[in-house]
This record gives sequence, C-alpha cells and structure tokens, in this order.
Amino acid sequence: MLLLSDTDNDVLRLGSDPQVRCYSSRFSDQMEMIAPSEAVASYLDRHQDWFERCARPMQVSAVDAQTYALTLGRFGNFGFEVEPTIALRLLPQQERVYRIETVQTSPQSLDLREHYDVDFQASMELTSTDTTTAVQWDLDLSVWIRLPRVITMLPDQLVQSSGDHLLRQIVRQISRRLTWKVQEDFHATHGLSCPPRRRAAF
Repeated sequence: MLLLSDTDNDVLRLGSDPQVRCYSSRFSDQMEMIAPSEAVASYLDRHQDWFERCARPMQVSAVDAQTYALTLGRFGNFGFEVEPTIALRLLPQQERVYRIETVQTSPQSLDLREHYDVDFQASMELTSTDTTTAVQWDLDLSVWIRLPRVITMLPDQLVQSSGDHLLRQIVRQISRRLTWKVQEDFHATHGLSCPPRRRAAF
C-alpha cells in the first residue's frame, strides 16, 4: 500500500466543492484491566501480537511495523455507499499515553481518493492502582465524502444530520467492539477473569 503525504487529500478537506460533506463523531470509553500498569503497558507495546486479532471482523493487514490498513465497513447516505480503507499508525507510548493516527494512503482504486478522506485520531491513557489499571480510550473521527449531485440537492441540514447520525452509529459499533475485544484479549492471554463491560460515553 502506497503511503502519501499529508497534503494529498487536502482537496477534500480544504476545498469549496458543494458536493463534499464532512461528518464528525467523538467516542470515549474505559477498559478496566485487572493487572498492574506495567503488565498492561507491556501488552499494549506489543501491538503486533493483538491488533490484527482484535480489529477483526474488519479487514486488517499490517503495512509496516507500526501501521495497519483497515477497511471500516460499508456505510452510506440516501443510497450512496462507500467502503473506506484507512491506514492507522500506532505510536509508541509517551508517559503511559498511546496515540493512534491516520496515515494517508492510496486505496486500490485511485478514483476513491477523490471521493473520501478519513481523519482518525485516538488516544489511550493508563491510570492505575496497585492491582488494577484503567485504560481511557478517546477517539475523534472525521470523514469527508464527495456525494452525488442528486443528494446535495436535498436540504443541507437533512444531508448533514443524517450523515452525522450514521457516522455516530458506525463509530459506536466499531470502537465499542474494539474496546471490548482488547479488554477480553488481554485478560485471556494473561489467564485472568475479565471484568464486566462498561457503558460507553459519547
């Protein structure tokens, strides 16, 4: 997969095309790990051992030692559908804070680069007591989509609100599933009982 510079898709983010819409959502959750922070940090540091497994059923593959390509799933608005593929780079921790960021990529079809762009910014922060560690997970996601002209003829508020609502549902489903799977995978690989799932905050 070809990695591009940060300015390759600015035509969607910064342009004035009335057919381009930006949809945004924020997600927060917390994982409780029944282990000291050192054990949790050691697990998170070795993302090559768990990221692909926990990201499924999304299609995921390693691009390099820090970067993974994911197909988020198909979503659409008023019958128009797109299936974004993005690359996420998992950065090394800095004082118990882990960050995940988008890396610009070239999808298999170059035409798709003119129709969508994704900005994924996430962080995980560890706080601990003697026996447990809380992992605070926060995600900011923005998606730019060039919609067909027939859709942009609808009222702007309707097009925007329906797209924002759909994106919130997608973020809720993907992020909650990933959070649960990482929590369950950590405890399973360490022979520990997994605590009950928490209710996510949006």
